Amino acid sequence: MIMGGTDLAIATARRLQHDYNVTIVENSKKRCQHITELLDNVLVVNGDYTNFDLLEEEGLSKMDAFMALTENSETNIIACLTAHNHGVYKTIAQVENKEYIHISQNIGVDTLINKKLLAANDIFRYVRKGNVEAITSLQGVDAEVIEYVITKSNRLTKLPLKDLHFPSTALIGGVIRGDETIIPNGSSQLQLGDRVIVFAKPEALRRLEQLFR
Repeated sequence: MIMGGTDLAIATARRLQHDYNVTIVENSKKRCQHITELLDNVLVVNGDYTNFDLLEEEGLSKMDAFMALTENSETNIIACLTAHNHGVYKTIAQVENKEYIHISQNIGVDTLINKKLLAANDIFRYVRKGNVEAITSLQGVDAEVIEYVITKSNRLTKLPLKDLHFPSTALIGGVIRGDETIIPNGSSQLQLGDRVIVFAKPEALRRLEQLFR
């Protein structure tokens, strides 16, 4: 179930509609008509976002996931908490006020979407040197999670991790090798094609760029 008929909600429903039963709840009748014209396999319900009796009638408690993607951060957080209380396994809220992100994580919202942070993280992928596959910031901590890909044979693949002079303010949290997930230790050695998940503070970034270049 997706609450809100925003462009993000429509794009999400379009990707999901042929693999899942998707319901969109939107409070504007005109917007509902617009969504119906754009999507061919989605149930569109016109109703008030605060009417949780309506959401329950539309099967809220039977949903595997609930996404609150309205333009109002507070509405999204409250809706996700209510969905969680109705037994929904996974809740996702769009939260544009960054001050709410840390709070909503602590009170039980599973996943948060902030478009500004997503855009910034995507830009950082191209600003950071090295073969960066993905990057994200850690809320409340001055650190980043960076996914590097080993694309060429260099000292990273020829020496164990303990001999790479890895920065003290960075930590390899995991290595994805094909279908296998590895928690490395000092004796571990990286291979071509490995996807390396690194937790790093700002002062470690320059050294990491040199290592993963």
